Amino acid sequence: MNSKLINHFLSHRSITLELISKIQHDDPEFKPSETSMPTKKLVTHMLTSMYKFTAVVKEGNAKPLLEKEEISETNLLKLAESYTEKTVQILESLTEEDLTQVIDLTDVFGFKVPGSALIKMGIEHEVNHKGNLFVYARMLGHTDLPMYVKKI
Repeated sequence: MNSKLINHFLSHRSITLELISKIQHDDPEFKPSETSMPTKKLVTHMLTSMYKFTAVVKEGNAKPLLEKEEISETNLLKLAESYTEKTVQILESLTEEDLTQVIDLTDVFGFKVPGSALIKMGIEHEVNHKGNLFVYARMLGHTDLPMYVKKI
């Protein structure tokens, strides 16, 4: 039912995974500027944000966005694979009702949004930060990089 949505997500996440696989053995504290997030924090932020956005749509409220994720995995690629799997599982479970419900995120973002629009925001958020990861990878010396999206 949600295969188009899942494929759109995975067309971007697959590139995120490729970038993580290239930089996973580099310095996790690397950041291209003083105001940038360290690599590990950026990757973790990307993975947990999309997961939380999908969880919000499934639950119909902001609670998952407010919960702190306890991350014990230190291998960034394993972490990415785990969060990708968990996110896809939620996406697969979303019903038409989940996607059309309006979720009140006024306390978090200042607006109410339909579930489908929040999923789209999550993907756009990841695309934005994936651009950051390309910069990190290049600055870490990686030159054989993928295109920004992959057909799934």
